Amino acid sequence: MAPVARFLVIAVMTYLGLLAVTFFIGRVIPIDPALAIVGDRAPAAVVERTRREMGLDLPLIQQFYIYIKGVLSGDFGRSVLTSNPVMDDIRRVFPATIELATIGTLIGAFVGIPLGVLAAVRRGSLIDQVVRVIGLIGYSVPIFWLGLLSLVLFYAKLRWAAFPGRLDIAFEYSFTPTTGFYLLDSAMQGQWDVFWDVMRHIFLPSALLGYFSLAYISGLTRSFMLNELSQEYVIAARAKGVSETRIIWGHALRNAAVPLVTVIALSYAGLLEGSVLTETVFSWPGIGLYITNSLQNADMNAVLGGTVIIGSVFIAINLISDQLYRLLDPRTKAQ
Repeated sequence: MAPVARFLVIAVMTYLGLLAVTFFIGRVIPIDPALAIVGDRAPAAVVERTRREMGLDLPLIQQFYIYIKGVLSGDFGRSVLTSNPVMDDIRRVFPATIELATIGTLIGAFVGIPLGVLAAVRRGSLIDQVVRVIGLIGYSVPIFWLGLLSLVLFYAKLRWAAFPGRLDIAFEYSFTPTTGFYLLDSAMQGQWDVFWDVMRHIFLPSALLGYFSLAYISGLTRSFMLNELSQEYVIAARAKGVSETRIIWGHALRNAAVPLVTVIALSYAGLLEGSVLTETVFSWPGIGLYITNSLQNADMNAVLGGTVIIGSVFIAINLISDQLYRLLDPRTKAQ
């Protein structure tokens, strides 16, 4: 099978698996979608009519087919909580999550890669031990606990961070976002007071996500660099008198950068899907907080719609990073 055809088959099968899982989760949980719409006190006849209108009286296979058709057309139904089409709500809240995860990933990559390189070069030294401890804490400490702790320290005590949320209430009526990305919109509109206010709000949650991304990226960078520094080309370069700086940053890191592309991409996808607790702690109006509020109010259309969108983005990033790895690594082209 040709690589393009294999890529398409994998993408379609993975996406169908995602739809199947979300659909059947929505059917097995003890929440009646009809009751969520009409309320617990609605007459039985109204509940039954609502179930028929939603197609809940049809066989599961037929319901799944209708569900797939709706998802492919961007129709996830209406949110009980907001009364808006779920897709409209997702378009409104998803840019906030993308903005948060993007800054977190940039922090993780720009800090984590140099730390991982230094830890590998000075294996067994104090800096190596410090980097490994940083990574261990990032892997093991719950993100919501660090979030609450950082709010107590940087907001309540030191007053360095802004109040949880995305924008100060003083700017809510004077600032009109166009793309949903507040940093980009405020910069394009020349509203630099809004821009810096958004930065004050986004700094703490993005730094927290960046720390967890840093722990993941620095640990794998260290492993990749240790592997590269033990290769024969490094020994040959040293024998030829090539400077250690050029060997480390020009040769070893360049080869280690190939798998690091996949690592950074997966870290980014992980922040997009794993920012639920961070958004809840910091009242960040992204898709994670949207799903959390919807789940608490038994709004399953919104929960499943948000889950499908996040899962779709994760699948897309995963597949694209896999293709980038194949393009960047000449050894995989021959396979």
